[in-house]
Amino acid sequence: MGLKQADITAILGPVDETLMAELLATGATAGELAEAIAWVNNDEALIGEGRHLPAGRVAALIDILTPDNEEERNLGL
Repeated sequence: MGLKQADITAILGPVDETLMAELLATGATAGELAEAIAWVNNDEALIGEGRHLPAGRVAALIDILTPDNEEERNLGL
């Protein structure tokens, strides 16, 4: 079953409408969103555990959740 707005808010907290729409459009599940967040926050540890690199909807979520440019990274976004 796909993500619902309540799932996203429960996992990420309040997000803007654009991010909400992008996440909902992936058709991902709450579990996939949680996995994507784990990869975004700690990819080295997951690789160290021998996990395969994410693919499919998890990879799409990571792309959405990862800052696009160096300026956003420096601002901590």
